[in-house]
Amino acid sequence: MTTLLQPTIDVRRGGERFVTRLDWLDSRHSFSFGYHYNPGNTHFGLLLVSNDDVIEPGTGFSTHPHRDMEIVTWVLEGELEHKDSEGHTGLIYPGLAQRMSAGTGILHSEINATKDGPVHLVQMWVVPDEERVRPSYAQLDINGELGRGGLVPVASGRGHDAAIAIRQDGAVLWAGRLGAGERVTLPDAPFQHLYVARGDVAMEGFGRLERGDAARLAGVGRLGVTAGADGAEVLVWEMHARLAA
Repeated sequence: MTTLLQPTIDVRRGGERFVTRLDWLDSRHSFSFGYHYNPGNTHFGLLLVSNDDVIEPGTGFSTHPHRDMEIVTWVLEGELEHKDSEGHTGLIYPGLAQRMSAGTGILHSEINATKDGPVHLVQMWVVPDEERVRPSYAQLDINGELGRGGLVPVASGRGHDAAIAIRQDGAVLWAGRLGAGERVTLPDAPFQHLYVARGDVAMEGFGRLERGDAARLAGVGRLGVTAGADGAEVLVWEMHARLAA
């Protein structure tokens, strides 16, 4: 419960993250990923992966496996083509909520379909609350909801009227495209992960967060976040449980 947590605001600057840089990929990892490993930075709450990826045209992640993971991809710029071994295909673009439940095992690829420019995305993984389920896929355009302002539920395991459902009843992903000076209140949860995907914000109790910065919040309640002069795009995980250390 929130009352048992020591209130904590842990800000991680974008420039401090692990970086994987290849000729086709610039990937910045919020947590240990691939050959980057720090035993003190493996997850937060239920969130295991939060990668900010820029993929060059005509390239991407070729077919590879996953299992027992809820994977949500949020595109910021360009288009990403998804294909998987269950026969699902999809073109993911800004404002399209997309989720893949890996379940018992799935093969998939993610290729930049933009042709003339990079695709920029954030991919996030949370652990499921039930393992060994049948793999599945879902996507839905929520640009209309985002255009009305505020925080919009993108993926939820808690019964929200969200774009897509995830198999984790302790987690909800919210997104917001905030206009200049727009203020939102973070959802009340024991654990919150705020990622600034574009622009900058001022967070109550801390101060300014810039593009690429993240805040790991524990037991702090409903903090306010205000977009800067150029607006901001934020991704917020509301989490009601955490993994063991």
